Formats: sequence, C-alpha cells, structure tokens
Amino acid sequence: MKPIVLFAIAGGVGYVVDGAVLLLVAPLAGPYAGRLVSFCAAVLATWLINRKLAFRGSHSGLALHRELLRYFIVSLGGGSVTLGVYALIVFIFSLSGLWLLSALAAGALAGLVVNFTLSRRFVFAGKD
Repeated sequence: MKPIVLFAIAGGVGYVVDGAVLLLVAPLAGPYAGRLVSFCAAVLATWLINRKLAFRGSHSGLALHRELLRYFIVSLGGGSVTLGVYALIVFIFSLSGLWLLSALAAGALAGLVVNFTLSRRFVFAGKD
C-alpha cells in the first residue's frame, strides 16, 4: 500500500484514540486539558503506527525519544492547519449544526497532507 494511504489509516486510528481519551479525561480535567491529553495520546498512537507501516522503510537515524519529539512538533503544524482551515470555512460560510462536519473534514484533509509532507521530510527522511 502507498505510504499516504497507510498514513491516512493511522490518522483514522489516531482520531479514535483522540476521541476515546478525551471522553475519559474530560470529566476529570475539563474539556481543554482533556483535549491536550487526548492530542498527545493520538500523536503517540499515530507515531507508533506510522513508523511501523507508512514509513517502515525509512529510518530517521534518531533515538526514539528524539524521533517522537520531532513527530510531535510536526503534528502541531498539521494540527494548526486543521484548526485554521476549519475556522476559516466556518467563518466564511457561517456554518452550524451538521454542516460543521464538512469544515472538520476539510480541515482534517488539509492537516493530513501537511502532516504527511512534514513527517516524510523532517521525521522519516529515509536515512537507511
């Protein structure tokens, strides 16, 4: 399978992890601190999947903790794009209700492309 497809699958798993952790942690920590914890859990899950599947032939040459840190930083970039696209579409089209899902999907797609590109370039550069 192509790396971008595997990366998208990892992103789907990350979304499930993100949501599950958020639902577990938010009642104790609140929705904002809970979101921070769930984002970190999703990044960890997608990093583990992506290094074994999407980028299995590419080794960063970094110690695992450094590779994870770099992946986390890259994920912040994609997460920012996701939020920015979502907010822009909601603002421009005054979306509400179920239409918010279309903005969420557009943001997630933009974030996926950014995260894949940055991960391939800066995390899993293929230094075999």
